[in-house]
Amino acid sequence: MQGETTSSHELRHECEAFLYHTAELLDNRQLSDWHDLVTEDIDYRVPIRTTRERSSDTEFSDSSFHMKEDWGTLKVRTERMSSDFAWSEDPPSRTRRNVSNVRIVDDDGTEVELKNNLLIFRQQGDETEADLLSMERHDTLRRTDDGFKIAERLVLLDHTIIPTNTLSIIL
Repeated sequence: MQGETTSSHELRHECEAFLYHTAELLDNRQLSDWHDLVTEDIDYRVPIRTTRERSSDTEFSDSSFHMKEDWGTLKVRTERMSSDFAWSEDPPSRTRRNVSNVRIVDDDGTEVELKNNLLIFRQQGDETEADLLSMERHDTLRRTDDGFKIAERLVLLDHTIIPTNTLSIIL
């Protein structure tokens, strides 16, 4: 990347490695391990995309969400998905998360704000058709003694209508 310093290159590499690791945990259904990598004050939102006139400033709702989670609700979600009570995930989804185009937006020494793109392949049971979910994520990664943790995640789906029966997986 032109103009990228060695330290910013190393930071981007560290952020990419963290995002790849968290994607692998979710793809391998290691949900408890993934949940260990979120902060207790996490703000996790997936707003609904709306179709607006060209002159409108926003394409996403400020008040309606596919998901609006905090540490506790994410904990319940990950525990339920690992239990026999996750009917929408029976049989469990097979997923492959492809993280790309990681861009550092800001680094204040405590938290790193970044944007990244995510493409998820998802298939369940013996279905022949797969779901493809495309999105941009705005993440805030907080530095801790144990490494990065996700402090904030805003998921901006490219879809107005989600091409899947349920949105039960973690994005």
